[in-house]
Amino acid sequence: MRVIAGRARSLQLKTPQGPGTRPTTDRIKETLFNMIQWDISGCIFVDLFAGSGGIGIEALSRGASHAYFVENDREAISCIQENLAFTKFSNNATLLKQDVFTAIPMIHEKEADFVFIDPPYQAGDEEKVFELLAAAPYVTENTLLILEAEKDKELGFLTGQGYQIVKEKKYKTNKHVFIKRA
Repeated sequence: MRVIAGRARSLQLKTPQGPGTRPTTDRIKETLFNMIQWDISGCIFVDLFAGSGGIGIEALSRGASHAYFVENDREAISCIQENLAFTKFSNNATLLKQDVFTAIPMIHEKEADFVFIDPPYQAGDEEKVFELLAAAPYVTENTLLILEAEKDKELGFLTGQGYQIVKEKKYKTNKHVFIKRA
């Protein structure tokens, strides 16, 4: 896995070993950032279930002013720390070493521009995550929430929580769903 573009372009990132994390492939990461690239410069980026930190680091490399990484797996936390040091983005990052449900209320920003959510596919955490994000003051009508999910994941609960799907990009086995407050 590598950084696709920006200041840290082509640098190889470490990834945690084992089945606990599922890094977004370079091809899918490139497609995602091509879709949002015009809004990355100077943004606040939140990476929930951060794994290796590859998505948040890509945002920093492309000009995000600050990124939050939320992860509770020890090996993944170690990878994020090493990757941030290697790419020289440690000063632009906040690593919250705890589960997402505890961390969401602990982020103190006036507004986040992007929140990337990539929970374990079979865990069923999506509804609870979006419920907590609905109460987070930094998630405004301008915030773009991006969910990485299984291709056939049903997201009907979003409407009842005050969200709307603005775009969906499907890949072979998964999809990115772009969501805003309704």
